[in-house]
Amino acid sequence: MDDTWERISISKAKATLILVAVVLITFIVLVATSIVKIDGDEVGIVEKKLFGGSLPEGKVLAVNGENGVQAQILAPGWHVKWKWQYDVTRIKMTEIKTGSVGLIQAADGQSLPAGVIYAPEWKEPEKMLNAEYFLGQGKGYKGPQLSVLSPGRYRINTKLFTITAAPVTNVTVGTVMVIKSNVGEAVDSEDRLVEVGQKGVWNKPLTEGKYRLHTEAYESTPISIRQVKVSYTTEKEQGEGRGYQPMKPITVRSKDGFTFPVDVRMTYKINSENAPQVVATVGDDALVLAKLVTPAVRAIFRNNAEKVKALEYVQNRSKQESQSTSMLKEELAKYGVNVLAVRIGDIGDEKSLGLLLKTQTDREIALQEQATFEEQQRAAEKQKELTKTKQEAEEEKRLATAQYSVQVAEQDKQKRIIDAQANAEQIRVTAEAKALAYKKISEVIGPDNAALIEIMKLVETGRIRITPEVMVGGAGAGMTDALMGTVLRGMLDKEAASGKNK
Repeated sequence: MDDTWERISISKAKATLILVAVVLITFIVLVATSIVKIDGDEVGIVEKKLFGGSLPEGKVLAVNGENGVQAQILAPGWHVKWKWQYDVTRIKMTEIKTGSVGLIQAADGQSLPAGVIYAPEWKEPEKMLNAEYFLGQGKGYKGPQLSVLSPGRYRINTKLFTITAAPVTNVTVGTVMVIKSNVGEAVDSEDRLVEVGQKGVWNKPLTEGKYRLHTEAYESTPISIRQVKVSYTTEKEQGEGRGYQPMKPITVRSKDGFTFPVDVRMTYKINSENAPQVVATVGDDALVLAKLVTPAVRAIFRNNAEKVKALEYVQNRSKQESQSTSMLKEELAKYGVNVLAVRIGDIGDEKSLGLLLKTQTDREIALQEQATFEEQQRAAEKQKELTKTKQEAEEEKRLATAQYSVQVAEQDKQKRIIDAQANAEQIRVTAEAKALAYKKISEVIGPDNAALIEIMKLVETGRIRITPEVMVGGAGAGMTDALMGTVLRGMLDKEAASGKNK
């Protein structure tokens, strides 16, 4: 009997030990399987399954320990969460890459007021990302949040917040960004523009830079502030590149029924301060060109062509340019578009205006030939008048020369007369002087001696040659007679020689 009880006791002890071992092993297994390790780049999302009670109606996350997904997340490290009571899901941290922003959608929270689309922006975003604070003390709103996440890594309860990456609002060089806000105070505006921060199209655009805006709450429209050149022609000009917009030529109809194409090149620009007006009234760059500029250009050119004949249109290209430019400037300025230039290229082609232009060309040639003939006639008349004038000038020249020659001859005659009179007077005076001198000498030395002196002067000057033919037989009168004879003979010889030379 004792042995039986002893065996029974041993069996109970073994069973107890086995039970304890099983319980211990089970506990160890439960503890082992309930230990959760959250790595440094992870977040633990906890869901409670038992002993928490039900969530209030309409709630998604538990803040006060109710069953369901818990607002509190597990930070990196070791945590014990009983497997039978909790499920833990490990997820990677939420990352917003450079050049992007994170748009936030909350699955739980207070309901947004009527008419409100986005929850107000949080001044302290880090508090907002704490789900317990957001759903508790922070009184966060359910739905899309106006706050956005900057580039970085975040520990977020993804059961509460859904994050969608969107590009930052990047305003590049040569553009501005016009913002249409879907949030803010709603105001009435006649020109459709509102102050920055109000609901509607802001009256001031964003300039060059990067902006972290909620891309759905703030709709952005880029507008180029560079010059835009539009060519309504089939031919591309050399150097046309950036900002060049090729379009079909404009077809117009003239007053006299001719239909022909007109090549038009236009340059316009949207100034920065006018960009909001352009967006509010027209739209983006593509709509400005397609819905505003091109229709205006076509309408104005067609209306102007209807007022004149085709030939007049061709001949008055500059007038059409000036008129169209003025009208386009006035029309497009209403929408904030500044027209810089309008140029007309080719007008018509062989098919549309070939015959008309040929007729005009033939007419112009005929007129030119007629004008040339008339000009030649005028030139011939002028040449005739010129020849006549030259002849008259030559006759006048010859007459003047003859008159001058007569005057010169008359003057020469008068000069010779005066010279002869002067010589005669000189001879007379000289003769009278010599006669008087001779008379004086004769009175003193006697006539013969005076004559002898004169003869000796002639001999001295070489005017009388004395030869041995003269024989001096004595002094006095005989000698004088001999000398006088020699003088007379010399004079006769000179006269004879003079007669032979003639």
